[in-house]
Amino acid sequence: MDKLLIAGGRPLAGEIAISGAKNAALPILCAALLTREPVTFTNVPRLNDIATLFKLLAQMGVKVERGAGDEVTLDASGLDNPLAPYEMVKTMRASILVLGPLVARCGEARVSLPGGCAIGARPVDQHIRGLQAMGADVRVEHGYVQASVPRLKGARLFTDMVTVTGTENLMMAACLADGETVIENAAREPEVVDLANCLVAMGAQISGAGSDVIRIRGVERLHGTTHRIMPDRIETGTYLCAAAVTGGEVRLTGTSSCYLDAVVDKLMDAGCDVTSEREAIRIKAPARLNSVSLRTAPYPAFPTDMQAQFMALNCVAQGAAMIRETIFENRFMHAVELQRLGADIRIDGNTAVVHGVERLQGATVMATDLRASASLVIAGLVAEGETTIERIYHLDRGYERLDDKLAALGASVRRLS
Repeated sequence: MDKLLIAGGRPLAGEIAISGAKNAALPILCAALLTREPVTFTNVPRLNDIATLFKLLAQMGVKVERGAGDEVTLDASGLDNPLAPYEMVKTMRASILVLGPLVARCGEARVSLPGGCAIGARPVDQHIRGLQAMGADVRVEHGYVQASVPRLKGARLFTDMVTVTGTENLMMAACLADGETVIENAAREPEVVDLANCLVAMGAQISGAGSDVIRIRGVERLHGTTHRIMPDRIETGTYLCAAAVTGGEVRLTGTSSCYLDAVVDKLMDAGCDVTSEREAIRIKAPARLNSVSLRTAPYPAFPTDMQAQFMALNCVAQGAAMIRETIFENRFMHAVELQRLGADIRIDGNTAVVHGVERLQGATVMATDLRASASLVIAGLVAEGETTIERIYHLDRGYERLDDKLAALGASVRRLS
């Protein structure tokens, strides 16, 4: 199993390109199931989660053609097996996103329940209730969600909680339903908007994406298109934090600050100079950061996927910060690993109090989930001596060539097999 060896103490400097967004690519690639015509996507990141989804789609009968660069063409004209088996779903919870498209296109689907998640519960009941409201017969048997319907019917859907994948699944399903579907309390994330833009380019009739009420008028069929995946705002934020914590100056291209207002505001509160360009962001960090308190919440508030990175930042900042996690109940597992590096962190329920220390010290730590891995990398970049991060397969799920990109910015990072 691969490890990452980081020698800390080097300020990051230079320029790198940000990859396409994993959290946008996964639902958008599933949208190809809705049409018999080929769909071409660009800016598709090379990640383990994307590769897993391609295998899942291929076993359903989808033809997957990946070019040399970031272009992928999916042809679902041969879709003949609307099944998502446990063996594939267990490694990636986002596999549940095939449920809505399969029911809408094939009139049936059998999708394994995703199982447990390290950072907390991610129930799929909102997905199931939405499909049932649209007329589908949905049952959970032997660990699988089994759904069938001649054709989905438009309905008014209200989700009890804001759910990104639930909004995406039901929006895709509604595209081929009979009549109008209204999703209330919908997720407002930019990735939801990117999916809606792709669906509209395929012939869907959608309005309100980006607000908490989305309206979808079902159509008889969708057609092929070409769509470019949005830049990864969480990867962008992660490299901004890495530059900040090392006292560096970095320019990130192929991205935009318009998806990151809450993150940029916190970085500026920490003392960083952040400059937004049309398709780039530049950050210049002070000699030492100020601590920043934060509270995670659904978009456009501070993203839960950036909480771990800011905890690492606060570990070496001046003062004390309070971090409240309101999205997932078990998303402080990285705190224990940061403590191994010398961080002063106290956990009380869903609140962490971080007192900044003068320096962290390198040690061997273990990644517990994707964003926790990123926080350990950030801490390792500023820690004295060497830090070894184990179980970095989590990193490879969501960060494309992270070690290469950090090395391009002057970091001492080596992957050990």
